[in-house]
Amino acid sequence: MPPSHSPKRLLLLSGKLGYQTRSFAEAARRLGADVLFGTDRCHRLDDPWGDGAIPLDFGEPDSAAEAIVRAAAETPVDAVLALGDRPVPAAARAARRLGLAFHSVEAVENCRTKLRQREAFRAAGLPVPDFFVFRLDEPPEEVAERAMFPCVLKPLALAASQGVIRADNPAEFREAARRIRALVESPPVQVERRGELDRLLVERYIPGREVAVEGLVSGGRVRVLAIFDKPDPLEGPFFEETIYVTPSRLPREAQDAIRACSEGAIAALGLTHGPVHAEFRWNERGPWILEIQPRPIGGLCSRALRFGPERIGLEELLARHALGLPGADWEREGAASGVMMIPVPRSGIFERVEGLEDALATPAVEEIEITARRHDPVLAWPEGSSYLGFIFARGGEPAGVEQALRAAHAKLRFVFSAELPVEHPAAPR
Repeated sequence: MPPSHSPKRLLLLSGKLGYQTRSFAEAARRLGADVLFGTDRCHRLDDPWGDGAIPLDFGEPDSAAEAIVRAAAETPVDAVLALGDRPVPAAARAARRLGLAFHSVEAVENCRTKLRQREAFRAAGLPVPDFFVFRLDEPPEEVAERAMFPCVLKPLALAASQGVIRADNPAEFREAARRIRALVESPPVQVERRGELDRLLVERYIPGREVAVEGLVSGGRVRVLAIFDKPDPLEGPFFEETIYVTPSRLPREAQDAIRACSEGAIAALGLTHGPVHAEFRWNERGPWILEIQPRPIGGLCSRALRFGPERIGLEELLARHALGLPGADWEREGAASGVMMIPVPRSGIFERVEGLEDALATPAVEEIEITARRHDPVLAWPEGSSYLGFIFARGGEPAGVEQALRAAHAKLRFVFSAELPVEHPAAPR
């Protein structure tokens, strides 16, 4: 029930096309809170979506924070949540100026690139693979002589494994460097002005199983909300993620070690208040920290998590935490659950999906949402970063949930047409 006093207001910062925005807004409103949006839309357009959002440029976090502070002078806010990597620096700066609880500006800066994270983890004595960086204008054949094969090449500031490529020898290293350079110099990446895309990270490939950790930090202390297994082998050459299933099937001692490593990594970065999403590898030597980001799990994957007696979603749990409302300490439900991020089999123009009704009839499958839009171009990994959609399943055991996700996906058929070539105007003579 909405409170009888003046409702609290949650500031949601997100991309204008972010999957999560609507779900988080609905969760806040169920709690009786008002929502103020801040999105990366053009300030010259007069509220094109009719949601009263503050137009922000997340590529300029200082100016975005200034715009938020000006808006908050007329429409006060009580809490802030940032959805996705790009809004986080602006959220930290605005929260500091408005006196709101959030990760500090300094901690968020530590998370902005993979290199800064690696350096912070290494300085704290945490288990990270050997690594170095090189400039894109360096001859890749010379850089390959410094590599530790097998290795993985990564852009410093892209997400969702975009541009991440494994190389097992110098020839594969040169090809990976060429391919990543073409990606980071492409207009869709350059327009985001992420910074530090003129260098690539090279790190030793770490074998083992990959897991994800969803956590919530309060006063510098992390509470692990879920540990997700990624049952598909992520061995390369590309690293498109597919299935997440929780609870983890790793032994208890392995899960405890991952929790302890999460705590150490969060402390090394200085994260203090808000959601975190972390990625690890696990092998016979223990956990290896790959990355931590100060935001919730991406896409629609949060729908795989439910908490407490009311079985609220992750969105509502995080809204309760941000707004200081009861229920933020509820534990995850006992049932196993999982999500498949539907992979992109090839690049092209998405036309339609067939077999959806049969896939939905798969036992334990609760929902399938196709997020790719008809007639839009889609890119396969490593150039791509957006999935075709999401399949959700829930059941008694993790193995059954995994099996249901795979069975439903096998019934789907995605139809593509070839992408039309772009004709560039002839250069003037």
